Amino acid sequence: MEKQLHLNLLASRPPVPGGLQSGSKMRMGPGRKRDFSPLSWSQYFETMEDVEVENDNGKDTFRIYSSGQHGPVLLLLHGGGHSALSWAVFTEVIYNRINCRVVAMDLRAHGDTKVKNSDDLSAETMAKDIGKVVEALYGENPPPIMMIGHSMGGAIAVHTAAANHVPSLLGLCVIDVVEGTAMDALNSMQNFLRSRPKTFKSVENAIEWSVKSGQIRNVESARVSMGGQVKKCEEPLNSPGVSKSIGEVIIEEEEEEEEDGESNHKRKKEDDQEVKKESLYTWQIDLSKTEKYWEGWFSGLSALFLSCPVPKLLLLAGVDRLDKDLTIGQMQGKFQMQVLPQCGHAVHEDAPEKVADALASFMVRHKFTELKEGFLC
Repeated sequence: MEKQLHLNLLASRPPVPGGLQSGSKMRMGPGRKRDFSPLSWSQYFETMEDVEVENDNGKDTFRIYSSGQHGPVLLLLHGGGHSALSWAVFTEVIYNRINCRVVAMDLRAHGDTKVKNSDDLSAETMAKDIGKVVEALYGENPPPIMMIGHSMGGAIAVHTAAANHVPSLLGLCVIDVVEGTAMDALNSMQNFLRSRPKTFKSVENAIEWSVKSGQIRNVESARVSMGGQVKKCEEPLNSPGVSKSIGEVIIEEEEEEEEDGESNHKRKKEDDQEVKKESLYTWQIDLSKTEKYWEGWFSGLSALFLSCPVPKLLLLAGVDRLDKDLTIGQMQGKFQMQVLPQCGHAVHEDAPEKVADALASFMVRHKFTELKEGFLC
């Protein structure tokens, strides 16, 4: 079977039967609908702020979510198409396990970050962004920082570490991105992006699609994360193809009681009228337009990862993702690796407790921090 890199957009394993997953708080009894309503960032982070940094073209503003005042900083970098909100549930979990501060940022052209040149998503530019944000937050003497990146964010974390943009770097954690698999998958990425719905009738609709398609298997995480992936459409509601796109993303609940044909027809007519009153939602970023940067994100990534002089942790959703360089590097003890089974590509969203346990154990072992009272590695 062809391996695919999903850039934090598609599950890398078949969805868990019934769409429910370990760690999800949304366990429902038979015949009950799951709740796909959005959740606020404030339930998971203590503060939200916009950090302004200088660049050659003026000033850029990066959206930051954070928790904690003491301990090492966990700097969290999301995958392609996602936002800092993909770390919400994980942040709540890890913050209760170890003494730390958490900083999750929307990367360039993602989420609520506003930059002068949103088309430049080169690894070099994005790595510099990380360094500038750290400097803006902490000045010339930043606290110890553990950088953690998922998928595209993992690649950017490696580039940032290798270029020494974060001088106080303690360690590096990369989640489910390996050069060999990534490079093999680039040819199929455009087909995958074209296969996704173009619009959603609501944020709830987007959340429902993300769970039922297997993109995010944890309902709670999807409810807070998807709000950072979609935005209101700018095109008119009567644009060609809009109604078709909506039809593609409406997935009826299997648990709903069957209704007669006349009732179905009446309900469909009412739904169509309701859609016309609402704004449609589409993807926050058009990832298909970033293709020219894909190879730069991932080419040479394994060697770059191995060259970083700090302790390193690689978390994977499947053992088949190790390439030759990493296999040799692991045998030589150059990094720690852990496989988390029954997870999709969005490992930290699907199983935040497992990822938090792995990271807490890693950081305590290296004496970067201590466990909070009541937790054991």
